[in-house]
Amino acid sequence: MPQSLSSILVHLVFSTKRREPLITAEIEPELHKYMATAFHSLKSPALLIGGTEDHIHTLLSLSRSWAMADVVGEVKTSSSKWIKTKGLGFRRFEWQTGYGAFSIGQSGVAALKRYITGQKDHHERHSFQDELRVLCRKYGVGLDERYVWD
Repeated sequence: MPQSLSSILVHLVFSTKRREPLITAEIEPELHKYMATAFHSLKSPALLIGGTEDHIHTLLSLSRSWAMADVVGEVKTSSSKWIKTKGLGFRRFEWQTGYGAFSIGQSGVAALKRYITGQKDHHERHSFQDELRVLCRKYGVGLDERYVWD
């Protein structure tokens, strides 16, 4: 086959350092737009970005030529630098070190989009920690809690 093709859909989740509530309602739309541009520049377009004041969920289509860790590292680094320019309240902004990346099939896209869109309502009842535990169980990923809550 002379052409390389791929369709790798990923549910990406990561939080602010120590889950500090720094993604304010005022900055959130601009942050999501900035992150969408960053994902696009890495040939890994975000199909949807959502979350709460302390974490992000993204549905993205992973590039066939970029590793997941490199995409996440680039987006976190650039968005962290960007948000620090948005005022004194953001000068110490940091993302947590790790992330969760879970593959999904095309048949799961609609449900995942509803889930991401409903994040604020979801977190009125469930903590981020409980959410990540559930996601890891759902996707069959082992979770060592000694290393995940930075």
